[in-house]
Amino acid sequence: MAAVKLMSSSLFPNVSLGLPCGETNWLMSPYNLHTQIAKQASKKHKGFRLKAGFWDSIKSGFLKNSTTQVVEPPSTLEEEEEPLPEEFVLVEKTEPDGAIEQIIFSSGGEIDIYDLQSLCDKVGWPRRPLSKMAAALKNSYMVATLHSVRKLPGSEGDDQKTLIGMARATSDHAFNATIWDVLVDPSYQGQGLGKALVEKIIRALLQRDIGNITLFADSQVVEFYRNLGFEPDPEGIKGMFWYPKY
Repeated sequence: MAAVKLMSSSLFPNVSLGLPCGETNWLMSPYNLHTQIAKQASKKHKGFRLKAGFWDSIKSGFLKNSTTQVVEPPSTLEEEEEPLPEEFVLVEKTEPDGAIEQIIFSSGGEIDIYDLQSLCDKVGWPRRPLSKMAAALKNSYMVATLHSVRKLPGSEGDDQKTLIGMARATSDHAFNATIWDVLVDPSYQGQGLGKALVEKIIRALLQRDIGNITLFADSQVVEFYRNLGFEPDPEGIKGMFWYPKY
């Protein structure tokens, strides 16, 4: 039996991912985002507070009952504009043959578009044009990945690296963000890796005081996201999709 070692972090609970949020029909928003990650972010950043409801977060950028607009000077700190890249070992285990496998979380790094296409094939997503996939990654606010790195005994520098998970978020860098394309290799599902991806993205958004976080989820995984603090149709708000009337 393989020996499994969890690295020192709070981001890898043992929860099954279920299905990725790909073709979707549920709009979900953190109406009551009272998760541990939100509490940790509020403690670390004293000025942060969660909005009471969906509409409150939407309207938070406007002054109520006032005709005077307060204009704050733009930040001169470039590092505050986007999340700082991170990379660390999430899980490490030793195989019976002596090989060591590490699951590495990374954000801000380059993603091989062909590796991503292969991962999408594994989870059963329909293929999309590679040029559009590359554009979506480039224009995302944050892209998080999980790689499996296997180190064989006596093969120094000949590590086997495989993309096994990804999630990304788009944002206006101020109030709103949407999480997209949460996917984990089926052979690695059920280990809490999908939850780790989503929680890490939420943490990065909360640290930038972006509190209105939404996503679209298949009906089969609504409970998975509900357990992360998301609420379907908060305050009766419905997700609207534009369809051409042909």
